[in-house]
Amino acid sequence: MNDSQELEEIRAILSSAKTIAIVGISHNINRPSREIAEFLVKEGYKVVGVNPGIKFAGDIPVYPDLNSIPFDIDIVDVFRRSEDIPSIMQNVIEKKAKVLWLQQGIRNDDAVLPAIEKGIKVIQDKCIAVYYRLCYTAHNNDDN
Repeated sequence: MNDSQELEEIRAILSSAKTIAIVGISHNINRPSREIAEFLVKEGYKVVGVNPGIKFAGDIPVYPDLNSIPFDIDIVDVFRRSEDIPSIMQNVIEKKAKVLWLQQGIRNDDAVLPAIEKGIKVIQDKCIAVYYRLCYTAHNNDDN
């Protein structure tokens, strides 16, 4: 897949998604998970967090795990170490998310196989905010 094909695919994902769960969200506004969650809220997404240690990250409601979220999730955006990915896979599959997105620096090819086998689109080692900007900047440049 070339870069423009990848951007088109990611743009389609981001434009159809409505709800995003941030796994590993922090209460600390200066942490990347929180900064990106706030960015996604500003861009119009319904964002919830997943972190068993907190109830809210600012105005964002936080649940102890994915299965506690009482509505469908389009994208599960993960801010956990690569070696932690196996521990969340069952919940990702049970939640029937459309996309599992592992943030920049996070990749675990073996752990994501069950999600791929269930038809969940997997994106690894990419920052969702960076790709949002790339997709919409590229799209806006295409219109000029």
